[in-house]
Amino acid sequence: MTHHLILGAGPAGVIAAETIRKLAPKDRITIVGDEPEPSYSRMAIPYLLIGNVDERGTYLRKNPSHFSDLNIDLVQAKVTAVDAAAKTVALDNGQSLGFDTLLIATGSHPIRPPIAGIDSEGVHSCWTLQDARKIAALATQGARVLQLGAGFIGCIIMESLVSRGVSLSVVEMGDRMVPRMMGPTAGGMIRDWCEAKGVQVFTSTRVESISRPEPGIGERILGLLGASGDDAKKPLQVKLSSGKTVEADLVISAAGVRPAIGYLEKSGITCLLGVLTDEHLQTNVPGIYAAGDCAEAFDKVSGKTIVSAIQPNAAEQARIAGANMVSHGRGQAPRAELKGVTQINVLDTLGLISTSFGDWQGRPGGEQVELTDPATGRHLSLQFHGDVLVGCNSVGWTEHVGVMRGLVEGQVRLGAWKEVLMKDPTQLVAAYLGAAQGQQEWSGAHDAHRR
Repeated sequence: MTHHLILGAGPAGVIAAETIRKLAPKDRITIVGDEPEPSYSRMAIPYLLIGNVDERGTYLRKNPSHFSDLNIDLVQAKVTAVDAAAKTVALDNGQSLGFDTLLIATGSHPIRPPIAGIDSEGVHSCWTLQDARKIAALATQGARVLQLGAGFIGCIIMESLVSRGVSLSVVEMGDRMVPRMMGPTAGGMIRDWCEAKGVQVFTSTRVESISRPEPGIGERILGLLGASGDDAKKPLQVKLSSGKTVEADLVISAAGVRPAIGYLEKSGITCLLGVLTDEHLQTNVPGIYAAGDCAEAFDKVSGKTIVSAIQPNAAEQARIAGANMVSHGRGQAPRAELKGVTQINVLDTLGLISTSFGDWQGRPGGEQVELTDPATGRHLSLQFHGDVLVGCNSVGWTEHVGVMRGLVEGQVRLGAWKEVLMKDPTQLVAAYLGAAQGQQEWSGAHDAHRR
């Protein structure tokens, strides 16, 4: 009986396991996850903090017997090493698991910036359900909260904090908000929007240290007399590179994430930023696959391998990897192929919708056009390589989101429509319909000619 071992109990691991079970009803499947809770979605944590869902609402599968009903074994442990040659995985509970096929789907972990005091009490990441519980206890009405990082994840967390009625400050090292997703104009517009909503934003600023002063004799006496720890505890002092010191009852570190693949260091599996995969999601070792936030796959738009840490990509990669694991176990050729990944980001920051697709910074030798309407708070930036839209940014242009994605992902040749967009970037819908229809007609005529 083929044994399929899956490392990671998040969306990629769960979807891969379900795919395998559907295609191979009798194969053995084991999922290894390192958290005590049932499999859940990290993307649901902000909604948990807002109060839209309870903890059960974050679970990927609501039925408690879902995995046992599918005859999928769950193991709670942390992976410490993988031996690709021996086909074994070592766990921190002393257990060693063998496998016939292996899926690496351990996702990402938060970056812990090298800041003095980052491990102080009252400093938390917002990544796990345990983190969410700690944040919820401190992020109460009127609490002073400082968030470190204003990237994609940071902006999502910001929404939940504002909804809880805290006094929020955000510190970002970059010269604008969401610097790895937005150009200067777009990032500046998001900052202005947040400040208008009452959020204090510091850009081009670093947190240099975090400390909590020792209680004075008065506070110690209060403690001895039975005052609660919270009453006797002084706020955190957050020193910024600008020289300013901000007081905070809670500091949230949202400085980004990186693939959680340290345990693969001596495995024999090739890793760059993430686990390097081919079009079948297979690594350099036959029978070993990767999917989700830890996988590095080919981006057909940029022509490079990238880690695209978004849940839709994770789900698609998991289905493909799972199908190919079944084929490998049967000695068959791969049955599924990844068409490519693209950098896709759609962000809601306190009600302001912004997007980033593909090579939004442009390419050498390419052309660009920008349109900014300060009165309505809208901005559009299009990047071309030849007559193909290879990337774009937008703020407030919600009606164009699907079209922008379609043009970038589809690498649609715009022909004369490219010049139309250079003069008026708002003609995206017309350009998409005209160019896509033209390509379909050409393709049909070409197929008829070949017949």
